[in-house]
Amino acid sequence: MSSGLVDGLHYELHGGPVAGREVVLLSSGLGGSGAFWAPQMQALLERWPVVLYDHRGTGRSVRELPPGPYGVADMAADMVKVMDALGLAKAHVVGHAAGGNAGLQLALDAPDRLAKLVVVNGWSRPDPHIKRCFDTRIHLLNDTGPEAYVHAQPIFLYPADWISRNHARLMAEEAHHVAGFPPREVMLARINALLAFDIDARLDEITHRVLISASADDMLVPMSCSQRLAGRLPNADFQQVAWGGHGFTVTDPETFNEALVNFLQGE
Repeated sequence: MSSGLVDGLHYELHGGPVAGREVVLLSSGLGGSGAFWAPQMQALLERWPVVLYDHRGTGRSVRELPPGPYGVADMAADMVKVMDALGLAKAHVVGHAAGGNAGLQLALDAPDRLAKLVVVNGWSRPDPHIKRCFDTRIHLLNDTGPEAYVHAQPIFLYPADWISRNHARLMAEEAHHVAGFPPREVMLARINALLAFDIDARLDEITHRVLISASADDMLVPMSCSQRLAGRLPNADFQQVAWGGHGFTVTDPETFNEALVNFLQGE
């Protein structure tokens, strides 16, 4: 594994070198940490080099955002900066929620830098239920603080029975997440960027091969958002899982990994 920093973005390359090879770039959701993808790493590294990075303002990347309005287009531009730092002309992009939306934006803003795209629990336009969930999280953060925000997070991410079975694990992770929580203004800007994201009228411009993957019991992003993406994109496949919640890449990685590998291999 090699790591680096480009324009404040911390990135890691696993399974290199990359010359002459297809490469997979993983982009996480609102939390921003590349470590989110640990359940996918072994399955991917058996076949491809993998790039992880922490979103701007999170993890080991710079803990601030550039001045002025911040949007999903800025998240997509950061993907290009990471690819440039590694000398990658293009990459397969796998994104969860915020990372998936950034991948869709990348397909519009820099289509030549994208090979295939996988969007997990993403959306193309604001949805009332997503807004309700994010409004609740904003109030938790503003009125109570990061501790309450982090403590409530599993409710939005995972099925109730999985939370019960993994209570000890989640409590152990909670202190880590609180200690590494981004500055309040960074998290609020990231949430507002997602709430403002709307490319619904441009979906027919995205001609890349896309896998849309979604869980029927996602408590944060209704599966209808993913169904809309799959139905409106010109060249999309759709994977529906019955159980696993918003974070089903964590709760049921085997099901997701099989579809992910098959799609990237062209099956």
